[in-house]
Amino acid sequence: MKLRSLWVSALLTLGFSASAQAYNCSGTPAYVDGSGYSNGAVVTNNNAAYQCSVGGWCSIGGPYAPGEGWAWSNAWNDLGGCDGSGSSSSVSSSSSSVSSSVSSISSSSSSVSSSSSSAGGGNCPVWSSNEVYYAGDVVLYQGSYYLAEHDNPGYDPTISTWFWEPTPSCPGDNGSSSSSSVGGGNGFSSIVSEAQFNQMFPNRNGFYTYAGLVNAAATFPAFATTGNLTTQKREAAAALANFSHETGGLYYIEEIAKGEYCSGGATACGVCAPGKRYYGRGPIQLSWNYNYCTAGQALGLDLWSNPDQVAQNATTAWRTALWFWMTQSGAGYRPAHQSMVNGQGFGETIRTINGSLECNGGHPAQVQSRINLYLDFTQILGVTPGSNLDC
Repeated sequence: MKLRSLWVSALLTLGFSASAQAYNCSGTPAYVDGSGYSNGAVVTNNNAAYQCSVGGWCSIGGPYAPGEGWAWSNAWNDLGGCDGSGSSSSVSSSSSSVSSSVSSISSSSSSVSSSSSSAGGGNCPVWSSNEVYYAGDVVLYQGSYYLAEHDNPGYDPTISTWFWEPTPSCPGDNGSSSSSSVGGGNGFSSIVSEAQFNQMFPNRNGFYTYAGLVNAAATFPAFATTGNLTTQKREAAAALANFSHETGGLYYIEEIAKGEYCSGGATACGVCAPGKRYYGRGPIQLSWNYNYCTAGQALGLDLWSNPDQVAQNATTAWRTALWFWMTQSGAGYRPAHQSMVNGQGFGETIRTINGSLECNGGHPAQVQSRINLYLDFTQILGVTPGSNLDC
């Protein structure tokens, strides 16, 4: 139901977000798909003007192409039509197709999860224009396999290399490099076995148990289970590499310098609980009063009043790390989970976690440390690391 609502919302945004105001486009450059754009940049596209609001997304193009992509309104503001008509001339035609698009989504949404899951089991579905596909899905089209690089509402695999790329086989087929099973369990444990976990963290503190991680992963069932097996393994490796960097190989439970980390601003829980310090704890080194408040509310725990819980219970510690990984954008453009499953690459997970300090040349040695760990962990899991490792 949630997936269906997301696509309906996207289609409605595409169909009805146009503005009828006029804009003087004289001297305004034309939009070029895939070019780099920063916040505030103004371009023209299809006789309308748009201003970039999220540079990272504006620069991606494809689904964020202004006035065209299904998610464009998340990246651009519509400044109006160059001739005073806005982009409303296309509203009637596009809005008339919204209801039919929505109805096709309704009929196909019930089969999305089965189609996606089958892509990882050696029985890839035949492509259909009536299906919604997600990054990592693999389909059979005219005798060849194609891997979805980005979410799309059923685009032809041969039309755009942004949304699809050829792949040699269906994951799970005999001889496929991504078909080997690693854990033999369900969910996260089928992606990373306990033996592999121990290999990644030979000197870890006994507090950080594999069982605690598996239990925490059950709270976030999409973690390391979204997309095909290659995508799943890459996400697991990316998360564990960042957690390793934050904790010295899962050695430290608490930050050495135990500062107050009280922002002084009110949170939904209050400002700061008397006598409590919100220094880094757990695999992600959860810090600051507002993060303890928000994480606690999401997990059903009062971490604001009792932040020490994160350092006292292994499952709780892992859950806070996965909460941040799955839901928080941090210093980046999106949660780390989305960067991995949508193909933005490992470098964008670094940006989300500590990009304001490390990325764009801030601390290249720290970035390289994370990359090296990721390369080690992908090797342990038997998967290639993909592209865009740096930030």
